[in-house]
Amino acid sequence: MSAEQTTLAFDWSCRIMADNGCGFPAPGLHSFLFQPIFTVGGYGFNKVMLLALITTLVVVGFFYAAFGKAKVVPGKLQMIGEAGYDFVRRGIVYETIGKREGEKYVPLMVSIFFFVWIMNIWSVIPLAQFPVASIIAYPMVLALVVYVIWVSLTFKRHGFVGGWKNITGYDPSLGPIKWLVSFIEFFSNLFVRPFTHAVRLFANMFAGHLMLVMFTVASWYLLNSWLIPAAGVSFVMTMGMIGFELFVQAVQAYVFVLLACSYIQGALAEHH
Repeated sequence: MSAEQTTLAFDWSCRIMADNGCGFPAPGLHSFLFQPIFTVGGYGFNKVMLLALITTLVVVGFFYAAFGKAKVVPGKLQMIGEAGYDFVRRGIVYETIGKREGEKYVPLMVSIFFFVWIMNIWSVIPLAQFPVASIIAYPMVLALVVYVIWVSLTFKRHGFVGGWKNITGYDPSLGPIKWLVSFIEFFSNLFVRPFTHAVRLFANMFAGHLMLVMFTVASWYLLNSWLIPAAGVSFVMTMGMIGFELFVQAVQAYVFVLLACSYIQGALAEHH
């Protein structure tokens, strides 16, 4: 979509019964397209990339500030950092993988959790107002990182033959249907799993952003048409959606890490 089309789609002068030939500027795919802020070597650097970079700096900067000079009696920032770290460690990793096996994966899961959460939360931050995870490339890369760890860990723990048995769920006791079950498990684990892992996060953030944009634009559209009561209702819906999105953003970060831990636990589990 061209820049002109994008601008037309958000013509703020549009109103009901207007004579300028435009109607309600409904959100769509153009809501996820951004012009490059600058270009380096023929590659554009846009708003989404900037938010992803800031997310990385925020996560690294926060934990460095919290734990760079950790004290026996923690300050406020260290206490917040410890609470967040302990939530992921005890509430997700230990509960899913176990304390003994899971401890080594805690730093990775804490990093993924807060990276995903901050990527999501940009959706309700003024000026940013865009969830990075609504661009599928970002959840897909994180899902592929988990996928590579799961596959490599499976073969490292069980060997070549045992690894394939773990992935395919091969069970001789199933009799004639064991090959059908193995094929389904093979396809599901190696091809469907990373896709659904990424899409679950992407789809929730994509849909949530569309809803927020729709109610925000509708509030202005109705106010600009002097339908003040209707604009008020739309504004209240916008505030409600923001509250709901804050909840969904945290839940999606939790679910993404929970699934990652579940896959790693499956790789470590003994095949029967």
